[in-house]
Amino acid sequence: MSRKLLIIGFVWPEPKSSAAGSRMMQLIVFFQAQNYQITFASPCAKSDNAFDLSTIGIGQISIELNNSSFDTFIKELKPDIVLFDRFMMEEQFGWRVAEQCPNALRVIDTEDLHCLRKGRQQAFKDKKAFDRSYLFNDTAKREIASIYRSDLSLMISEAEMDILKNDFGVDESLLHYLPFMLDGVLEETIEKFPSFETRQHFITIGNFLHAPNYNAVLYLKETIWPLIKKQLPKAELHIYGAYASQKVNQLHNKKEGFLIKGFTEDVNEVMQQAKVCLAPIRFGAGLKGKLVDAMLNGTPSITTSMGAEGMYGNLKANGFIEDEPKHFANKAVELYVNDHLWREKQQNGFQIIKKRFNKKAFQEALQHRIEEAMEALHNNRFNNFTGQMLQYHSMQSTKFMSKWIEEKNKAID
Repeated sequence: MSRKLLIIGFVWPEPKSSAAGSRMMQLIVFFQAQNYQITFASPCAKSDNAFDLSTIGIGQISIELNNSSFDTFIKELKPDIVLFDRFMMEEQFGWRVAEQCPNALRVIDTEDLHCLRKGRQQAFKDKKAFDRSYLFNDTAKREIASIYRSDLSLMISEAEMDILKNDFGVDESLLHYLPFMLDGVLEETIEKFPSFETRQHFITIGNFLHAPNYNAVLYLKETIWPLIKKQLPKAELHIYGAYASQKVNQLHNKKEGFLIKGFTEDVNEVMQQAKVCLAPIRFGAGLKGKLVDAMLNGTPSITTSMGAEGMYGNLKANGFIEDEPKHFANKAVELYVNDHLWREKQQNGFQIIKKRFNKKAFQEALQHRIEEAMEALHNNRFNNFTGQMLQYHSMQSTKFMSKWIEEKNKAID
């Protein structure tokens, strides 16, 4: 009999809008290959960009926050594994899962380390160097508690694994490194890619609801693009991304060659037409989907050390890593005009995809880790006293707060 997986999504997956959406679809594909019967549930409203999971045979259920109807639902479903999409879903529903299905393996897909991203954003706002005082924020207290309460947390970046182990003292037994799981780029695919000569213009892409992306676009507009444009007066920068608001669209300036293109149905098509990808990320966490898309489509990139974090390992980058605006702009121009350099960096990108994000290797490792975690479930929980303690306290506090909200909502109705 096939096992059951329940995914509790913070949002419905939008693989065309965000790296988080692509990552969720990779996990779904993995579990489908293992013959799991999958149900995806979310308290979030569906947007037009949401992937229709029913087309690949996955049950879709809308659930409510602070409502005991979830208890009935999960008790009837009896999942073997519950995958929480981001720690906030574990906070909301983890205690209910533990109460109704105590033998289900509880896994968090962190997407990225939220406390790290928030801490870096605050340090950036304060114009100060990021340190542990920014890392140990209120989000960290919630997020690390969630990781302890769960049986396993999937981490997308080695840098974040190190922070959890070294700064927070989280035991490695609770963590599993799982970056993007990608197929290598085939030689025949590479041969069909547009050449250096036929490509033109610069590109950047990213969901505008994500603060690091909007900040990077602003940084390009105000600081970096004028430096590039001065040297390449005919070049344009094409900016793609879902959820472009009025404040994003008003940055559009045809005369400056700064073009807000908005949402694209096909990231591969627009990425293959461009010559160079720009990603001047100044704060954030996790892995950058735009850099992965660039490598998959043979488009060299310029990014910052923040953007490159966890991306290349000890391999050579598919472009350059520069934090100083002038150097960033100069390297972008150099890549744009030097075909030999461009081809060399393109090849680096194909090697990174093959060696750092090998789908088969990471799928096998994940399968092994899940089997191991399910077999040793009770023993692992017994040895995780911090997790037991936090589970006990969340049962007392979160549970009764949730029940109080539910009663209050009933009174309003």
